[in-house]
Amino acid sequence: MAAAVSAESLRKRYPGSAELALDGFDLSVPPGTVHGLLGPNGAGKTTAVRILATLLRADGGRAAIDGFDVATQAAEVRRRIGLVGQYAAVDEILDGRRNLVMFGRLFHLSPSDARRRADELLAQFDLTDTGRRPVGKYSGGMRRRLDLAVSMILAPAVLFLDEPTTGLDPRSRAEVWHAVRTLVAGGTTVLLTTQYLDEADQLAARISVLAVRSRGGAPGRGGGHVIAEGTPDELRTRIGGDRIDLVVRHAADLPRAAALVERVAGTAAEVDAATQRVAAPVRHRMEALAAVVHGLQHDGIDAEDLSVRRPTLDEVFLQLTDVEVPA
Repeated sequence: MAAAVSAESLRKRYPGSAELALDGFDLSVPPGTVHGLLGPNGAGKTTAVRILATLLRADGGRAAIDGFDVATQAAEVRRRIGLVGQYAAVDEILDGRRNLVMFGRLFHLSPSDARRRADELLAQFDLTDTGRRPVGKYSGGMRRRLDLAVSMILAPAVLFLDEPTTGLDPRSRAEVWHAVRTLVAGGTTVLLTTQYLDEADQLAARISVLAVRSRGGAPGRGGGHVIAEGTPDELRTRIGGDRIDLVVRHAADLPRAAALVERVAGTAAEVDAATQRVAAPVRHRMEALAAVVHGLQHDGIDAEDLSVRRPTLDEVFLQLTDVEVPA
């Protein structure tokens, strides 16, 4: 099956910059899926989206949407894409329906077709009851859903979402996530850029992790390229699979608890004295859990908490990029 979105060795350097914003960026997204671009500020996520959306020309490499080259067939590409940026682009004075009708007319729909499409999209994004309310009175989640609706007026095959939930509260983010899942269920391909690791985990079938560009560091390759790609579970497996987490009740028991976990795991344990926590990767989750429980009883160590868990995407991100996870 041909990729809905593809990129090969994309390079981009902004005027006046000594470093590449993109340095050999590669991507392949199957149709009808969500693919996440994960990385901190400066990793090149937005630059990649702007090139794929024909808003910016690459200095090297090749990219295509549904087989159409973004540089030489830009008009065909634009007929097949929608773009939702980091901030809502709707008019706050108009109500939701009038916003959609206005954008429909800008997309050269007839007046009757624009009104019909506006009503369809209000229903699709669960905004019918608010369609006559000024957008300035919408919640953050409602505005983003309306922004998504605007991007879908011409039912594009590929939708670019550039940090679509920035600044939204948890409930509003959940509303946007539901809307995205509905679009994908209908066959839309979504390329999602985000700094929120839980968002990528919730939505993306596959994730590409981009390296951040160095700032005054040692010479060599900077950021702007993919350093890891896979499903969320595949990325977690890269840093050791399951992990034992043990919290002891008494700080004095930390050394013995660490020794116990290291015997079971067969590797060095991570010890956090501030939280009285001991953690280590394990191969066989249930056997490891049973062995630690038996060891705690045998050694007379009081545990406050004990669990086996998969690594979080935060831990994957930290290990792969060696930078602080964005707040």
